[in-house]
Amino acid sequence: MDFNDLAQMVISGDNKGAESWTQEALDSGVEPAAIIDSGLIPGMEEVGRRFKSAEYHMPEVLISARAMKASLALVRPLVTDSGIEPKGRVAIGTVRGDLHDIGKNLVGMMLEGAGYEVNDLGANVAPEAFVDAVENGGADLICLSALLTTTMPMMNSTIEALTQAEVRGRVGVMIGGAPVNQAYADQVGADGYAPDSATAVEVADALMKKRAAG
Repeated sequence: MDFNDLAQMVISGDNKGAESWTQEALDSGVEPAAIIDSGLIPGMEEVGRRFKSAEYHMPEVLISARAMKASLALVRPLVTDSGIEPKGRVAIGTVRGDLHDIGKNLVGMMLEGAGYEVNDLGANVAPEAFVDAVENGGADLICLSALLTTTMPMMNSTIEALTQAEVRGRVGVMIGGAPVNQAYADQVGADGYAPDSATAVEVADALMKKRAAG
């Protein structure tokens, strides 16, 4: 099996092809982790590169993500059963008061394609839910999204809630969304800021590397 074939199916958004390739690979004894590491991740990395360089726009990325998820749906249960650890555990959500979720969904898909276990908390998420994702869900990273300027302060409230619950030191916090920038991330005490879904993977990787280094 040529992993590059799967990567190309992800890049082109061929979800049926990705699903059948993955099933055939599993039936022939290919390791689930290899499918992720050698097929899905390189494919989504290329999608991310094209998105950042404006070769791809959101519709193309969503189609590619659909193909990635078709493969991942077959692979993930086997990876879980085998005890292989994900790159990290991420809890992602749009902050309380904000119902926008397209950008958040895209970031979640990109992180999933990069080898992270993603717990999507949805939209209009209360600070307490993010705290619970750390305390009981084992999240290594929290990703906060906001599209409205009126809900941006909820990012600060969420980070304060993590601090009050005494779990802030156990988790990295990344923020993003149209009205957000690096200056605001610094202001509220976030560990990282991602202007788009492709950069989110790079920021997450850097935060996980920093945490691993202590």
